[in-house]
Amino acid sequence: MIEIALYSVAGVAVLAGIVLAYASTRPDTVTFARSARIAAAPEAIFPHINDLKAFSSWSPFERKDPNIRSVYSGPQSGVGQRHDWDGNKEVGAGSVIITESVAPSRIGMQLDMTRPMACSNRVAFTLVPDGGTTIVTWAMEGQMSLAAKVLDVVVGMDRMCGPEFERGLASLKTKLEARDLSAVA
Repeated sequence: MIEIALYSVAGVAVLAGIVLAYASTRPDTVTFARSARIAAAPEAIFPHINDLKAFSSWSPFERKDPNIRSVYSGPQSGVGQRHDWDGNKEVGAGSVIITESVAPSRIGMQLDMTRPMACSNRVAFTLVPDGGTTIVTWAMEGQMSLAAKVLDVVVGMDRMCGPEFERGLASLKTKLEARDLSAVA
C-alpha cells in the first residue's frame, strides 16, 4: 500500500515537473482578441467604452458580483478616468485606467489586477466602420509570469478570458441595438 502511494506521489511530481518545464518554454506575452459586428455607428458605440461607468453597465465581469465595490476617479470619461474595484473571487480586485482615447476609433486601457493573481495588461478597443455597422474588437496583451504560463498550459488564458470578452461584446451589442430599435418605435 505504501509502495502504491510512493509511486503515485512520484508520478504526480514527474507530471508537475513536465508541466512546469513545458510552461517555462511558453512565450513571455499573451495576446488575444474578440470581435463583434454591431449595427451602430462608431460615434454611438465609443461613449459606452470611453466612459468606465458606462463600460461597467455591459461588462461581463461586473455581472459576476452584484456586491462589487467600485470607485471611479479622474475625468468623466477619456484619458485619465480610473476604475478601482474589489469583488468576489470571480472578479478579484484591481484597477483600470484609460490611457488612450481617439474618438471614435480607439480606446486604450491599462489593467492592473491584484487578486486573484497579480498581473498588468494592456487593453485596446478598436471600432472600425463597415457599411452600416461597426466591427468592435476587444484585445488584451500582457506579460506572462511562470505561474501565468502554468495556468495557460493547464486552463488556457484565451479559453478562460476569451468567452468573457465575447459575452461583454454581445451585451454591448444588445444594449446598443435595442436602444436603436426603441428610438425608432
